[in-house]
Amino acid sequence: MNEMTNNFTGEQQHGKAPPVLECRGIERRFGGIVAVSGVDLSIHKGEIFGLVGPNGSGKTTVTNAITGFYPPNKGAICLDGKDITGTAPHKVAKLGIARTFQNLALFNGMSVLENILLGRHIHMKPGVLPTALYWWVARPSEIRNREVVEEVIEFLQLESIRNELVDGIPIGLKKRVELARALVAEPHLLILDEPMAGMNQEEKGYMARFILDARAERGISVLLIEHHMDVITGICDRMLALNYGEMIASGIPKEVVKDPRVVEAYIGGAHG
Repeated sequence: MNEMTNNFTGEQQHGKAPPVLECRGIERRFGGIVAVSGVDLSIHKGEIFGLVGPNGSGKTTVTNAITGFYPPNKGAICLDGKDITGTAPHKVAKLGIARTFQNLALFNGMSVLENILLGRHIHMKPGVLPTALYWWVARPSEIRNREVVEEVIEFLQLESIRNELVDGIPIGLKKRVELARALVAEPHLLILDEPMAGMNQEEKGYMARFILDARAERGISVLLIEHHMDVITGICDRMLALNYGEMIASGIPKEVVKDPRVVEAYIGGAHG
């Protein structure tokens, strides 16, 4: 990953525009258990931000708080300067946040193309009127949806398997299909939850390049949850490390991974 470079600059980070995403003092409890506490992070336009930590460190809890699945008990979440704390997941998606999942959420029995098309659902307008006015309303919308999907299929080099059932393709390609489904939503913030889990080194290289290209060509900001430190140091601009639900280090990846608290968290616990 070391040969890969990024285009994020300090000028972007310190500009006048508000962060694409800002979390302040996030706390989430489940009964008497504090899953995360006092978590702060900000992601600026065009930035790839890494979120790391051992199993149970709170990475997924933070992600679920941002996307509205489990709103924080304390703290605030802002998207482009607007408070979205507690916003329902489907509304968060419409605001421009798309995500992939650590455990694949593809639909078996459906083709690659059909799975990717599902990512356009937030842009579709079902209803009696559009159906009645198909040629004037629904058909142009369908054409636009197809155009976006075809472009993303080409971008992620999935043309050769577009009509295959997702059940039978390798995990590396399944991860790419899930990325495609997120990209067709045309988000401006993309949350990737361990997109390289289960991949070999070559597949990881391909995925890293696709993430960098998505940022460069589409202006997408990325929150990357990973446990592969070579990926984090190779493509992330900044990162935050969690352990037991609390922040232990943040900043430039090559500096954070040397922090004694981060080293201890990874040597002393299972990776995740």
